[in-house]
Order: sequence, then C-alpha cells, then structure tokens
Amino acid sequence: MRRRDFLGSLGIAAISPRMAFAQRRVPVVGFVGFATPEIDNATLIPFRKAMAGLGYVEGRDVVIDARSTGGDVSRGLMLIDELVAKRVDVLLSPGPAAARAIVKKTDIPVVAVALPAVQSDPELFQSLARPGGSLTGFAAFGEEMSAKRIEMIREIVPTLKTIGVLNNATDPTFNAWGAQTMLEARRAGVEPVQLGLTNASPAAVAEQFNLLSGAGGSAVIVIRDYMTAAMQNEICRIGIETKIAVIGQQSEFARAGALFSYGADIGDLFRRAAAYVDLILKGQKPADMPIQLPTKFELAVNLKTARVLGLTIPPTILVLADEVIE
Repeated sequence: MRRRDFLGSLGIAAISPRMAFAQRRVPVVGFVGFATPEIDNATLIPFRKAMAGLGYVEGRDVVIDARSTGGDVSRGLMLIDELVAKRVDVLLSPGPAAARAIVKKTDIPVVAVALPAVQSDPELFQSLARPGGSLTGFAAFGEEMSAKRIEMIREIVPTLKTIGVLNNATDPTFNAWGAQTMLEARRAGVEPVQLGLTNASPAAVAEQFNLLSGAGGSAVIVIRDYMTAAMQNEICRIGIETKIAVIGQQSEFARAGALFSYGADIGDLFRRAAAYVDLILKGQKPADMPIQLPTKFELAVNLKTARVLGLTIPPTILVLADEVIE
C-alpha cells in the first residue's frame, strides 16, 4: 500500500466513528402538560430520574421535549400538533384529556398517566390487558377511591350532611368521574352538590363555592385534572376563605392548603412510565403492553388548614398519613 493511501485509510478510520455518532438520531420524547409549568415540571422530575436510572443521558441518548399550556386547551392542541409534525418517537401524556387529543391526531406511540381504570375506553384502548392501539400507560384510580375520601371526611366531620363535588365540566371523562363521586356520596348518606368549572379563573371557583355554602355544604371533593390542578392554589385559598374543607386526590393539593388528599402516587406512575417509554424506544408496540394499575397510594393531611377551619383530625387518620403538614 502506498504511504498516501495508508494515511488516508487511517484518517477514515479515525473520522468514521465521529461521523456515525453525528448521524445517529437521538430519540425524542414529547410531553404537553395542560396545567401550570410549575406543576407540569414537577410531574416530570420522577420520569427524568427514572430515565436516567435506565441509562439514558438527556441530550445524548434521549431528548425530552416538554411543553406546558398553563391550562389553555387551545394552546395545548397547537403544541401537540407541533410535536406530531416533529415526528417525536414517543408522546408522554399527563392524563386522559391530553391522551384523547393525541390519539385523534396521530399514531405516534403514547404512554399516558392517570388513565381511567375501566375495562375499556372506546376512544383510548380496547382493554386494560391488551390496549390494541397506539396508546398504553397507567391508570390512577381517581373516582374509584371517592368512597374512602368520603369516609375520611365524615370521620373528621361526623355531622356532614352535604358535600360538593368539583370537576372540570368541559371534559366527558371528568364529568363521569364527578358523577361517580356523587353516587358514592349518596351511598354514604351524604347529599352531593355538583360543582362544574368551565374556565380556570378564581371567580369561577368562588361562584361554585358560594353555591355549595348556600346549599349547606362545608366540604368539597376536587376531581383532579389539568384545570383543577392549574387552579389548586386558588381552590384551596377560596376554600379556607369560605370555611369549606377541600379534599384533593394528590398530595400537592394538601401542600397547597387542602384539608387532606388521598389517591394514587402520581410521581410513582411517572417513574413507571419511564420503563414503558424505554421498551417502546427499543421496539415494543403499545398495543401489546397492558395498562397497569397503581400500586402506591398517598394520604397527606394539613394540620394548619384543620386548625384554621376549627377541625380536629382523628388519630385513626393521622396514623395512616404518609405526610403531615404542620
């Protein structure tokens, strides 16, 4: 071999790996949160940590393109369109409303968190065991735990006769969850008052709480979704101002001033979602990946709120609490 050819071959050998790395496409996970940027970013922390635990270095092995709408549904749909046009590899959805919007627009694989824990949902999946489409993920047992929340508030307020159920009235899933919660209230011998939010504004929350006060209600169960999550601080503040005990589903509500919260550990669901994203990036199909149920639940109690409302939390509840806010 001539010296010039030999040196040329060395140059090719040295450059080729770098060229191959440069040409290798880094997979992209898209996320559109419908709550506030603070809440959406917080929900992604356990997902990012779990991806790192699986060996992914963000920016080198995966790109997480996360966007937030601040509760603006129209903007959310626009952001989903942008990620679809970008042809991301997987879309991570924070709930059923976002998931429905996604599957109507694309067949890009979706891993969704906080799905309804029903045997089938025609718009989302054929069955929990075999979703059959482009979506899989994790259910949250939202409204299914309403009976336990009602049992707890009745233990705190034995004289409770009327309870409000506050939900996003613009989405069929959350209307259904609100209806089931109202059914559970009636079964427990408590009269429910339906409270529907049609926009994320403090005035809308105050109006609904005033309706509840007028009906003799002193407690409200909040159905968590992007709208109520975006309004959690205002909901808890207005609850304290109107002397209405707010009951949430996730611990961030108790930290924001709710009397207590009880529900699936959403952070744990996002951690588990990382494993599903990993499998999809490695070639598995969502259609064959069962929708899993929650395995961890959280009870958070806010004693400061209890004192402001003049309520005493029984020891039987305190001993079960995962978090007590002083």
